Amino acid sequence: MRDGTVGGNGFGTAPNPDHRGWDESLYRDDARAYAPGAPSGTDFGGDDGAGSGAGPDADPASSDGGQEPPERIPGQRGAAGGGGHRRGGSRRRTKSRKRRVLKWVSIGAAVAVLGSAGAAYGYYEYLAGKIRKGERVSGSSTVAKTKANAAGKTAMNILILGSDSRNDPEDLKLGGAKNTVGDAARADVIMIAHLSADRSNMSVVSIPRDTRVNIPACTDPKTHEKFAPVNDIINASLGRGGAGCTLATVQNLTGVYIDHWLTIDFSGVVKMADVVGGVEVCVKQNVDDHSTPAQPGGSHLHLKAGKQKIYGETALKWLRTRHAWGSDAARAKAQHMYMSALIRQLRSQNLFTDPGKLNKIATTAMEAFEVSKEIGTPKKLYDLGMQLKTVPSDRITMLTMPHDADPKAPLAHYIPSADAPQVWSLLRNDVAMDGNGKAKTPASGAPATTPATTAPQGPAAAASDTIAVSVVNGTAGTSDGVATPNRAGGIATTLKTAGFTKAEASQQTKPSPGTTLTYPTSSGDQGKADATAVGKALKIPAGNVKASADVDTITLTIGADWKTGTDFSKTLPKSGSVPTTAEAVNGADTTGCMEVLPIYRW
Repeated sequence: MRDGTVGGNGFGTAPNPDHRGWDESLYRDDARAYAPGAPSGTDFGGDDGAGSGAGPDADPASSDGGQEPPERIPGQRGAAGGGGHRRGGSRRRTKSRKRRVLKWVSIGAAVAVLGSAGAAYGYYEYLAGKIRKGERVSGSSTVAKTKANAAGKTAMNILILGSDSRNDPEDLKLGGAKNTVGDAARADVIMIAHLSADRSNMSVVSIPRDTRVNIPACTDPKTHEKFAPVNDIINASLGRGGAGCTLATVQNLTGVYIDHWLTIDFSGVVKMADVVGGVEVCVKQNVDDHSTPAQPGGSHLHLKAGKQKIYGETALKWLRTRHAWGSDAARAKAQHMYMSALIRQLRSQNLFTDPGKLNKIATTAMEAFEVSKEIGTPKKLYDLGMQLKTVPSDRITMLTMPHDADPKAPLAHYIPSADAPQVWSLLRNDVAMDGNGKAKTPASGAPATTPATTAPQGPAAAASDTIAVSVVNGTAGTSDGVATPNRAGGIATTLKTAGFTKAEASQQTKPSPGTTLTYPTSSGDQGKADATAVGKALKIPAGNVKASADVDTITLTIGADWKTGTDFSKTLPKSGSVPTTAEAVNGADTTGCMEVLPIYRW
């Protein structure tokens, strides 16, 4: 039997991971969660550990290659115990034989378990060694981490970036543009993937890479180089402090807290497209994204009209194509088609009954992506993938940030349009962007999307006139920077009229893109009940009431999304209320097809 421990000749280096298994019982109680279809303790590593056949159900006579050890050869006389003619000797020999058999079975089982554990640990370490990690944030941002809602659940936002760097020889071969070698990386793809708190729906919002924004002060975590704030195209943020700088930029633009980031480069795209077995896309006309005098460069994508699967370098060319579609915003639409098809492709493959295929995809993914360090282990990435896997395709929405032409460069760049805050509000308030999860309108005629304001399970709220509330004016937000005068005082008066006589307007201001209602973490369930009662008076959903260690009393911060009125529910976007300018596409839609500009047809 091979040595199954790290440093031996088994899985210490995992030279052929496609044939290796992975027993997550090393760090998770449910050993089967990562090897579906296999019993706990199963060894997927060929003859590593379990190859001897020893085990509880094994034939004892064959536990050592079919031959018994010398001390228990049948018929042997003169063994310890006084010889074969002693009365009761046969029974003793039988018991002795059973004890020896049990000993050998136990030893075999122990070796099998240790071998499997060693193999699993070795493979886990092999995968862990493939992961590249970086700082979650490396720029200045004041957007607070999302708190759990009243039900104890939290939405998740992941920033997905595609780097155009040619500094790696493998990327240079694929990406061309040799004159950019040594340049700072730029973000060709910028997407926010939002997974709802109840994990029932997901939305993916693309920010065109040519959008002009304010990039904050950033520090490169690798070189420690400092970069001053600048107003520039958002794709430049990646080269001013890595993905953590782009994350801070996106947070400041949207007011949405980003939990994690994932970055993939050219070679990573090629590897992933091949390992999943290709991704289906569609073009209405034959396309050739060639270089022209007006638009030099090009991706050199060359496809016939119609639906087809693309692989490797062709997939990379598809994701990079811009000129043939007509704009960077149209490129985002093509990327959405690719991503939706990729998700459908992965869901159609029964990977969890095919450990070899699963391991191959896992290994490729670990090599293809760089991730923020807080999710930089195989287990955490696996758990993240499992959460994304639960969302059905028809509850996934792909869209692009609504945008206008940039006055500084109207033919080349964009700025967020007046519809963009609606998209950011949908994300911040965890409102589904599809209409497929909407409940039917009740007989009373009340709209199905009216936010729930009922108190959570737990103690009853205290008397309203005993509940202290601090009201903060944060209406300056991060968009126009203009605050509504006396906004905190007006809402405090509304609360007093509703019986919350201890409500007071704070003299401090705290610009916030979204309205928040928080209570001290230390106040526990009673604080939650009291804050929910405050929210009910203003029609703030119970799901928006969150605990915070940063406040010492119930605090209502009125954000830029609630500049007028006393009924917060009127400001909330409804399920499926995505602006038409966002060009939303449902993840289950397979009818999309890219239009090709005439000059790029053949």
